[in-house]
Amino acid sequence: MIRLEDLAIFVCAADNGSLSAAARQHDVTPAVASAAMKRLEGELGARLLARSTRSLRLTPDGERYLQYARNVLAEVNAGRDAVAHGRRVVGGNLSLSVPSDFGRNLMCQWLDEFQAQHPAVSLQVRISDRVADMFRQPVEVAIRYSPPEDSSLVALPLAPDNRRVLCASPDYLARHGRPRTPADLRQHNCLRYLLSDMLHSQWGFFQDGAPLQVQVSGDRVCDDGEMVHRWAVDGRGIAYKSRLDVLADLRNGRLEALLPDYEGEASPLNLVCTHRMSLSPTVRALRELLGERIARYLTDR
Repeated sequence: MIRLEDLAIFVCAADNGSLSAAARQHDVTPAVASAAMKRLEGELGARLLARSTRSLRLTPDGERYLQYARNVLAEVNAGRDAVAHGRRVVGGNLSLSVPSDFGRNLMCQWLDEFQAQHPAVSLQVRISDRVADMFRQPVEVAIRYSPPEDSSLVALPLAPDNRRVLCASPDYLARHGRPRTPADLRQHNCLRYLLSDMLHSQWGFFQDGAPLQVQVSGDRVCDDGEMVHRWAVDGRGIAYKSRLDVLADLRNGRLEALLPDYEGEASPLNLVCTHRMSLSPTVRALRELLGERIARYLTDR
């Protein structure tokens, strides 16, 4: 395999008419430069330089190959410059994976605002509650509730204090009554949720810091968080949702929070990426905007 450093020494030697000069410019010894030329000529199966103790000239094969070598080095440098430029500006393609409820009802408008501020950004958005495999799928950034199970991923907080809230519509509560303790949920129609084919039927709460678990049941299960949200608003049962997802409905009365004496499970919202080197200016700008908008949304009345 041809090495870029060997190409660079060849081009420099041809430009200077001296292998020693090429060695000095690349801060290597003449022996290293000579070995680079031997490797390159060995890979090509051709003599590129005719050299003696006093002179160096291109062979006919060297003259033919020189421009190709220049072009390769120019393309590599152009690519390096493009990457460096991309690390300094907000722009380019950004692929996102976003949970269904949060994505459709909140993040959609914030992405509009983000692109209005940064028109050079192109978005590819995947709306799904399935956890994206960021090492296999073309996803640069994922917005996810709870820390990632894969410890090799980088999780940056967007709403670290977010929790789940138990809620139901006034219509459902008028027809079926209001639970007073987590144990009462066994007598109610609970809208359950599938995540990565795992049914979440064990709902957890805290009272004075002590954890409580209750096994719930109901006549509806879905792997889409927004569908569970809609069922709750339509009076089909009790949901246990991220507060971010249902806050607007709690504020306008379409849903009511239940069990005020019990604290819901933690459900922190994070921006997740594969490596800190993935934190380009575009990703950083998105995180900043989302953090500001979420903080404002949680405190607005």
